[in-house]
Amino acid sequence: MSIVKINALTVPAEQREVLERRFASRAGSVEGSDGFEWFELLRPVEGTDQYLVYTRWRSEEDFQAWMEGPMKAAHQGGAGAGAGGERPKPAATDSTVWSFEVVQQAAPKQA
Repeated sequence: MSIVKINALTVPAEQREVLERRFASRAGSVEGSDGFEWFELLRPVEGTDQYLVYTRWRSEEDFQAWMEGPMKAAHQGGAGAGAGGERPKPAATDSTVWSFEVVQQAAPKQA
């Protein structure tokens, strides 16, 4: 079964719009990766300042290949760099990655 990676990003209120805009501008960058299955950016509604970045992958190996290839390249100055090649200040003040194996899943019943 698949694996899930959830990146919990602590985002101050004044940076929420910046974070969402950056994710919107990168739309499509992970979708073509081998083994990629799903992505969701979850905005907190109440009680926390943490956004959750949910991705599901066919295997840990597929996730690691993306981390070492396209993701690493995107975060090392290419995409998102400003004038003079400088990277913009991160919108999040903290980040923690959680890893899970999918052991059960369900979809809506077909009518």
